[in-house]
Amino acid sequence: MQPAQRRRAAAVAGHTGDAAAARRLLHDADAGVRATALGALGRLGQAGATEVREALADPSPEVRRRACQVALAVAGVDLVPVLDDPDPRVVEMAAWALGERGEAAGRAAVDRLSAVAAGHDDPLAREAAVAALGAIGDEGGLPAILAATKDRPAIRRRAVIALAPFSGPDVDAALVEALKDRDWQVRQAAEDLSCEG
Repeated sequence: MQPAQRRRAAAVAGHTGDAAAARRLLHDADAGVRATALGALGRLGQAGATEVREALADPSPEVRRRACQVALAVAGVDLVPVLDDPDPRVVEMAAWALGERGEAAGRAAVDRLSAVAAGHDDPLAREAAVAALGAIGDEGGLPAILAATKDRPAIRRRAVIALAPFSGPDVDAALVEALKDRDWQVRQAAEDLSCEG
């Protein structure tokens, strides 16, 4: 069977309730098949912490990204170390998953996400970290969000939106500045938040 056929078989297993078939494909030679098999187990609610942790150590970024997605619903999987992954797409997905966990992500996540937001080379990773900090809403992440209001336009927009759970003079000042931003979407986001207040 060709990789495309095996990948299809893994996907079908996730829609037909065949966890055993998906599990057999977790160690396939093809990364796409492994990622799809893990996704199938996640869809079925059958992915275990050990399987997700193994996938987070997979040589393929595609598999590691999928593991971040699946980890969201699996207890006992620490995604904070994944924020140091060499592939920025994996970092982006780990940040998203930590943001989806919200307050449950914990203080270590806030600290590491703040570092990613402030200094990662990849703008999408920075943007995802800023969004996650806003979703978590911990005051420890506020300085990184405020700093991100000075980054690229897409990150500035995300930072303004991420200010929603926060209040105070620094937040008010950042919103006033954002209302004058050269990017109209940043201005619009700031206006929307200012109207809500």
